[in-house]
Amino acid sequence: MVGWQRQAAGTSIQGLLEDALRELDGGAVTVIGAGRTDAGVHALGQVAGFSLDRAILPEALLRAVNARLPPAVRVVTAEEAPPRFHARFDAHAKTYRYRIWNGDVMSPFERLYAWHVGGPLDVDAMANAARLVQGRHDFAAFQAAGSETRTSEREVFSSRILKLSTAEDRQGTDRGELIHYEISGDGFLRHMVRAIVGTLIEIGRGRRSAESIAGTIRSRDRGAAGPTAPAEGLFLLAVSYEAPLAAER
Repeated sequence: MVGWQRQAAGTSIQGLLEDALRELDGGAVTVIGAGRTDAGVHALGQVAGFSLDRAILPEALLRAVNARLPPAVRVVTAEEAPPRFHARFDAHAKTYRYRIWNGDVMSPFERLYAWHVGGPLDVDAMANAARLVQGRHDFAAFQAAGSETRTSEREVFSSRILKLSTAEDRQGTDRGELIHYEISGDGFLRHMVRAIVGTLIEIGRGRRSAESIAGTIRSRDRGAAGPTAPAEGLFLLAVSYEAPLAAER
C-alpha cells in the first residue's frame, strides 16, 4: 500500500474505494478523505465522502463496497451526509495514536503496528514533555523537510502518554510494555506526530530534558527535533466534526 492518496504507481486506499464505487455507480467516483495517511500508517477512524448517481441505502452500500475491497481494507459504517459536506475541510479535530513497544523482545504480532524501542524509558519525563506540546504553536520543527503549507501553525487540544499493562508470555516472563502517545488537534503537518514521538523517545532515553521540547518548538528548526518515528506505529484514531469546547491544559 502507498497510503491513502491515489498515485500513479502502487495500491492506495483512495484508489481501492474509488474502484469499488465505480463498479456500483457505473461511472467515475471521487472519494475525499479527511486525511492523507502515508504508506505504513493505519487508520481506525478515517472518514471519506463521495457522491453517487445511484440511490442506495447506507447499509446496502456498506455490504457492497466491502465485498469489493481486499481483506486489509474495510468500511465500518456508512451514512448520508449533507450535500455540501467535505470530509477534510469540515473536520474540526483529528486524533492520532502512536504505539510503542518497550522491551527487549518485540512480539511478532505487533511488528506491523508498533515501534520497537529497547532499553529503559523515563515515561514520566515523556508525559511531562507531551503536555508542553499542547496549545497553539508553530510546529515547523516537527514538519517533514520540503513540505509546502500556507502556515505551520496548529493548535493541539490534548497531548498525552499512556502506559499500558506489562506484556507477559505464557510463563509470566516480562516481555515489555506497550506505551501509547495520543494527540488531538485542529490539523497536523506532514510527519508531525512521528517527529514529536521521535523527540519524546529521546527524552525518555535521557538524551534531552522534558522541558527542552518547548525550546524545540520555538526554534522552528527540524534539525533541533528528534528523528521521525517509523510509520507502522501510527494510527488515525478519530476525526471530529464538532468543535472542541476548549483546549485541555
